[in-house]
Amino acid sequence: MFQFKSFLLVLFLCTFAPLCFSSRTKGGYLYPQYYDHSCPKAQEIVKSVVAKAVAREARMAASLLRLLFHDCFVQGCDASLLLDSSGSIVSEKRSNSNMNSARGFEVLDEIKSALEKECPHTVSCADLLAIAARDSTVLRGGPSWEVPLGRKDSRGASLSGSNNNIPAPNNTFQTILTKFKRQGLNVVDLVTLSGSHTIGNSRCTSFRQRLYNQSGNGQPDYSLDQSYAAKLRTRCPRSGGDQNLFFLDFVSPTKFDNSYFKNILASKGLLNSDQVLLTKSEASMELVKKYAENNDIFFQQFVKSIIKMGNISPLTGSRGEIRKNCRKINS
Repeated sequence: MFQFKSFLLVLFLCTFAPLCFSSRTKGGYLYPQYYDHSCPKAQEIVKSVVAKAVAREARMAASLLRLLFHDCFVQGCDASLLLDSSGSIVSEKRSNSNMNSARGFEVLDEIKSALEKECPHTVSCADLLAIAARDSTVLRGGPSWEVPLGRKDSRGASLSGSNNNIPAPNNTFQTILTKFKRQGLNVVDLVTLSGSHTIGNSRCTSFRQRLYNQSGNGQPDYSLDQSYAAKLRTRCPRSGGDQNLFFLDFVSPTKFDNSYFKNILASKGLLNSDQVLLTKSEASMELVKKYAENNDIFFQQFVKSIIKMGNISPLTGSRGEIRKNCRKINS
């Protein structure tokens, strides 16, 4: 009798073990062990390709992390952003948030090609993007986490969703918070995930108004440190130079750390959407101060918030597909 009960207990644990480590989402269950049997080398392959890409160009880490954010905020984390325009599909790459700035698609193509050779038609583009974002963060000195997996890929894209749902650099704090809440995220997630601006670059066109005409009255944004603003003006003129690149975190631009928050406290956040975290909300201001003081607390919450973001409305089970090519739906 004791042996029989023990057998039942083992059977129960084996059956439901994945659920113990899973994330319940609107779409279904995701769990880190999803490919352990179907494609055991999946994460190793992603890590290898990402490491080579980031070694070639440090900026690529931020680009891949940004792709996850811009994908998840439109229709959920379903790799809709990776689709090129074809047939009835109008690519999200053409939206205001992505045109001339979203990049790293070739790296994802390389990952997908390697995965298809190792285990054909098994690993989704949505999942490989989530893994690549984690690996990018780690390679630049940021925290690591187990990525819940099991997402499927969409068979469509939403240009209007990309234009409307992704926060813009010049949005007000309330508008940005509303866009986060629309995805089931809160002010803690907003401030924490904004901390990914500790790596990467921004274009002159994304913050020019702060230097010359913040409120439409021909005056600069005086919440921006004026000596810092003077340096920015040397390469970001009133007109022209739209694509000139600037570090989002000029102190440690390729290191994932809390210096982004320290910059904000010094009135040296590059984007309007960075600086308003300090000036427009008591709750966000307290978080900026906390993260500036303690890198470990920032890292711990970043892991929680990015897992939460990665769980936005995934396609699971029989919903969606596993694309053979991340740029187009299966025929």
